[in-house]
Amino acid sequence: MTARHRRVVVTGLGIVSPVGLGQAAAWDAIASGRSGIGPITRFDASAFATRIAGEVRGFDPAQYMSGKEARRYDTFIHYGIAAAKEALADAGLDRAAVERDPERFGVSIGSGIGGLPMIQDTCWSVKESGPRKISPFFIPGSIINMISGLLSIEYGFQGPNLASVTACSTANHCIGESMRKIEYGEADVMIVGGSEAAVCELGIGGFNAARALSTRNDAPSEASRPWDVDRDGFVLGEGAGVLVIEELEHARHRGARIYCELAGYGVSGDAYHVTAPREDGDGARRCMLNALRNAGLNPDEVDYINAHGTSTPLGDVAEATAVTRAFGDHAGRVMVSSTKSMTGHLLGAAAGVEAVFTVLALHHGVVPPTINLHKQDPAVSLDLVPNVARQAPVKVAMSNSFGFGGTNSSLVFRRLQ
Repeated sequence: MTARHRRVVVTGLGIVSPVGLGQAAAWDAIASGRSGIGPITRFDASAFATRIAGEVRGFDPAQYMSGKEARRYDTFIHYGIAAAKEALADAGLDRAAVERDPERFGVSIGSGIGGLPMIQDTCWSVKESGPRKISPFFIPGSIINMISGLLSIEYGFQGPNLASVTACSTANHCIGESMRKIEYGEADVMIVGGSEAAVCELGIGGFNAARALSTRNDAPSEASRPWDVDRDGFVLGEGAGVLVIEELEHARHRGARIYCELAGYGVSGDAYHVTAPREDGDGARRCMLNALRNAGLNPDEVDYINAHGTSTPLGDVAEATAVTRAFGDHAGRVMVSSTKSMTGHLLGAAAGVEAVFTVLALHHGVVPPTINLHKQDPAVSLDLVPNVARQAPVKVAMSNSFGFGGTNSSLVFRRLQ
């Protein structure tokens, strides 16, 4: 078969997030407009300019691996394993299913930063007690591809075993490049997404030094406010979002429940600045149009965009400009929202979590709101679904993620036809 004859569908979803553990709890919060952002509890943040974050609460890694294994690996690996196992169970796949044809199953789950807390804590241990305190599991416990590696070992995936690292575009690139693997016949099933757990002293301190984070410490749930005139930066979040994507006929043959089709994938580079987007949004514009072209769709066929929408002064306007330019006359009619208003920015996990929410928006016919949007930036004229979710028959949806270094990614999902 040629690439375009092998269609790719979504058959499983898994999520660990600040708004809930598991897709049911997380989606209920998102559809209800509930924020998961609060005061930092992971460490004493009193000396930091930012003392709030979107922390994952109530998570127990022992539900997904032994206590001995959990101690070997950084938290981002715990989250990624948990989300992947939920996605596999949701898709009705287990080791027995994989054993029938293990070379046709692959995995690609990345991270933007990886094991930052473990790296930080190991450095402190070395400084205080010397190099003998370094764990033999320090390297495998903190490197980014280890989620994919551990899942491959546990389930017997003998197909592609990968992990992209492209800042905040990471999970979209894992999903999109894996879509290509299926289209070109290199795999039938891929477990894909991203995970991140950078809420630690170095994570908060580093983004504070870059003046990227909100300092609305007195009102955490109102701090992430994409496109609002009073936005003052993003809120750091953590978690994981994982999808099972599968060749259509393979899914049908095993009687899988199909959420939707993964129809298009687009990428581009800004070639502009280390952290800032192009003011005219040209990189994002080209990325979205590339994804639509790949899907064989026109801009006026898109009903909803889950935007990158980080709540930064420059980024929000640049993305809105890109949407306006890419969608032309349709720009005012497409619904656009940012679920980061509730989760915060999960960095390398953001696109994975947002892909899950985009698929569920299609599945349930509900568009998530952009909360905390009380005074819309006059430079933005889009329908941003302010504050309250909207019932709508979503047939085609896009999910955008853009990262430091000018890396851009867009996915297009549509109801299966």
